[in-house]
Amino acid sequence: MNPELSRLFAGTIDEAQEAITAALADEGFGVLTEIDVAATLKTKLDIDRSPYRILGACNPHLAHQALEHDPDIGLLLPCNVVLREDDGGTRITAVDPIELLGAEPGGTGPMNDLATDAQARLARAVATATT
Repeated sequence: MNPELSRLFAGTIDEAQEAITAALADEGFGVLTEIDVAATLKTKLDIDRSPYRILGACNPHLAHQALEHDPDIGLLLPCNVVLREDDGGTRITAVDPIELLGAEPGGTGPMNDLATDAQARLARAVATATT
């Protein structure tokens, strides 16, 4: 796990979601999907668990470029961001596009460049998400 893509946010899961959504927007990402895992488990299995959400974030420019290189890249889109209660706050963790694509840090090629760009944008969003 890349430590730049995870941090403890000093606030509730709702506050963290608002903060990371704004920070992602600053980096050109929109949140396309939201999965409330805790609510789904409660509804489907009557299981209570602490708040846990998965946000599907997409940067349309990066997604378009990636799809131009590999039409099957949609299997790995959007970039997931997880929000979960942790140590009195909310843990924000974003997927690492470099690891997800099997790219080489510092490597070359169009997909590697896109993964590196996406990773940097996600890391900045995680780092700058504030209340």
